Amino acid sequence: MSGDVVGGADVNGGADVSADGTGPEPFGARLRRAMDERGPLCVGIDPHASLLADWGLNDDIAGLERFSRTVVEALADRVAVLKPQSAFFERFGSRGVAVLEKSVEEARAAGALVVMDAKRGDIGSTMAAYAAAFLEKGSPLFADALTVSPYLGYGSLKPAVDLARQSGSGLFVLALTSNPEGAEVQHAVRPEDTALRNVGATMLAHLAEENAGQTPMGSFGAVVGATLGDLSSYDLAINGPLLAPGIGAQGATPADLPRVFGAAVRQVVPNVSRGVLRHGPDIGALRASSDLFAEEIRAAVEAA
Repeated sequence: MSGDVVGGADVNGGADVSADGTGPEPFGARLRRAMDERGPLCVGIDPHASLLADWGLNDDIAGLERFSRTVVEALADRVAVLKPQSAFFERFGSRGVAVLEKSVEEARAAGALVVMDAKRGDIGSTMAAYAAAFLEKGSPLFADALTVSPYLGYGSLKPAVDLARQSGSGLFVLALTSNPEGAEVQHAVRPEDTALRNVGATMLAHLAEENAGQTPMGSFGAVVGATLGDLSSYDLAINGPLLAPGIGAQGATPADLPRVFGAAVRQVVPNVSRGVLRHGPDIGALRASSDLFAEEIRAAVEAA
């Protein structure tokens, strides 16, 4: 895959204006363009203590900053999406959050879209405050999209949905996650649902409603694990992106994507974290690994 830069202003809506001139360019449109130009790969920024040690770094602020800056320098000008895991920064307190802020700023300036993996979920004013922290223009932590948990009821996400529309950001809603514990909630069937959909399918249906009529792709995506096997019983045609963790260290491969996601495979944003990050701190090795994953993903999608 080419390491050519997709102009940061273009991918990130540098003019903050949509094609019709009425407001910010929506995340779905920016993501579709980035996926088409750079390939759909999303690389996590997950500074585990063990990974810092593998890189020869201390588990402290200096190690965190070196790790994050190296990943951004290596990959932000070539991958479509970078996904920092907020928890690994928050564990260092305010100084860790400051590193996260800088990482987000530098990644977006280099042209990558940033999905903040914070999995926030609450009700009312608390959900609105979470949304403002990550989705409001001008916030130090402003990201292109945010992962959210709908398990206080999908309607609890309304403040985040509304602010995302206003700011041109996006959401990735936990729907069918790759962790085995998720099934006890996500596979439960609501007896009052006349369609007898399970909870995960209900979340997908809500997202399809949010994205109705949006072109080239809606801004409200689902998190759907790449390790889940055949998902043909689910309607994944939500007209929005499907963030797919599980490639690499969790056992899924790019070649699995068409089998798991079927006709929706072109909407998939496969996430790789340890599979790429384990090659650091050498910048060339990080780039070579991400390029290899990107090429394998592109080939699997084009062959589908």
